[in-house]
Amino acid sequence: MTAGDALASPPAEASAVFGSRLDLAHRYAERLATDGVIRGLIGPREVPRLWERHLLNCAVVTDLVPPGARVVDVGTGAGLPGLAMVCRRDDLRVDLVESLARRVTFLSEVVDALGLAEQVRVVHGRAEDAAVRSTAGDAEWVTARAVAPLDRLMRWCVPLLRPGGTLLAMKGTQAEAEVATHRATLRRMGAAKVSIVRCGVDTLDTPVTVVTVERDRAGRGRH
Repeated sequence: MTAGDALASPPAEASAVFGSRLDLAHRYAERLATDGVIRGLIGPREVPRLWERHLLNCAVVTDLVPPGARVVDVGTGAGLPGLAMVCRRDDLRVDLVESLARRVTFLSEVVDALGLAEQVRVVHGRAEDAAVRSTAGDAEWVTARAVAPLDRLMRWCVPLLRPGGTLLAMKGTQAEAEVATHRATLRRMGAAKVSIVRCGVDTLDTPVTVVTVERDRAGRGRH
């Protein structure tokens, strides 16, 4: 049995989350379960739980993003959460920022295969690179999933955020403790407001915890 054979059918919640774009999400899931595993972007043990652990919990982050927004997904890896968000919302424009060439190649192939070139741009580099800041900066929304602790993540992402823009950091059960540890540092870096919200409360068995960090509208702060 191949990794692709282990991909579960979309659970009932998937229809509620992705709606008319469920087929698009399914095609993305199939790419993750096949090429994603072969290229080492997804572990084989993750395939049976791709929907619950990866696609659904990433897609519901769009609950926090207004219509027509441009989102920069930092350290996107296999496209999470950015591609899952696009699979749910046809109004978003997303920059996928990734430093590893093999992942960039995979992402570019998936974007083309899913017909998402008008919505998605793949940016090769690190968030802290000047070239990436020039290409993907002045963003109203930046997302990150399991990339780094909040203080380091904020330091990387502040230059990509416009004043008043918001970082959406997907975190787990330790979100409260991490916020408490880094709140003062985040303030010094230009955070005007730090909150913890849960997405997918009405659709997922286990809602997703997101730390939102709004950048000072005056653009103050160091990084």
